[in-house]
Amino acid sequence: LRAPLIKQDGRFIQATWDQAFAAVEAGLKPLVEEYGRDAVAVHMGNPCSHTMAGILAMRPMLKALGSKNIFSSSSVDQLPKHLSCGLMFGHPLTIPVPDVDRTHMLVIIGANPLESNGSLATAPDWPGRLRALKKRGGKLVVIDPLRTRTAELAHQHLAITPGTDALLLMAVVWVLFQENLTSLPDAALYRGLEELRRACARFSPEAVADRVGLDAGQIRQLARELAAAPSAAVYGRMGTSTVAFGALSSWLVDVVNALTGNLDRPGGAMFATPAHMPLKRKPGGKGWSMGRWQSRVRGLPEVLGELPVCTMCDEMETGGEGQVRALVTVASNPAMSLPNSRRVNDALAGLDFMVSVDWYVNATTRHAQVILPPTGP
Repeated sequence: LRAPLIKQDGRFIQATWDQAFAAVEAGLKPLVEEYGRDAVAVHMGNPCSHTMAGILAMRPMLKALGSKNIFSSSSVDQLPKHLSCGLMFGHPLTIPVPDVDRTHMLVIIGANPLESNGSLATAPDWPGRLRALKKRGGKLVVIDPLRTRTAELAHQHLAITPGTDALLLMAVVWVLFQENLTSLPDAALYRGLEELRRACARFSPEAVADRVGLDAGQIRQLARELAAAPSAAVYGRMGTSTVAFGALSSWLVDVVNALTGNLDRPGGAMFATPAHMPLKRKPGGKGWSMGRWQSRVRGLPEVLGELPVCTMCDEMETGGEGQVRALVTVASNPAMSLPNSRRVNDALAGLDFMVSVDWYVNATTRHAQVILPPTGP
């Protein structure tokens, strides 16, 4: 699209920007006035975080709208990692990434950097960096149900049963405790070690082996090699988040890094300082919390200012005070990207009004009354 579209009598017609914004106002304003701001929901897609315009524009738009019904692709993507890091380190963006160029052992779980370029650990030439790791005598282990391109490059590919990441990592923690392989250079930094020791008591390699799809010996070897390596890093990505125990899996990745003495040290999993942040940041701030509000129907907690998108249809379908009656989508296609697309389509079709910011008429935006195309990358 290169111009706005307005739906009339079930068909899209091209419109001017003035006409399109007038239609948005005519559609949203009466709903907000009658039912309140929470009657309008927002669904944001990945480009909102991957374009400068999206990063700059979304916050003031959401603030102006004032709705608590904010959803995005993050909660079917990587929000569990933000949650675990927020609870463990005090900020949801404090996410350690592997020091690939100096590590002696890299364990990649649920990630495929030869295709994704590293994603959270983005760096130029991931294939070259992994080959350099092998050339200098380091070891590369990939844990993934699929034999990905990255798994083909690895020394060892552990093809676990999908969704069992937390069981495997907890068994690694069990071995580290039981065989006295933990190494905490500054134990004063960590709280809850004894609680963790008790929590892992039932998860020996033998107890989880059948569920995980690996031999108990493979799990023990993994734990022992991580502990013995001069430096090592466990790196988990979307595969560890998009499972039933995503937050637990994401947390255990950093637990293993901590217990082996590899958290925030050269060759381990390190807290990077982005180029746009000052090198010396003042301590303090407001801290981090979650669950500041809950979803109306299922009582699910807010995280990072948004609700889990798995309950978006509940909010549209369930009548009563606070029902979502309108939707704004920005660079997103939930009719394709969410589970149970038939239900999502039905929910979108039942809305009183919908406006989409998008280049295309697609499975989602075809339900909109107004489509506003951006100008381009």
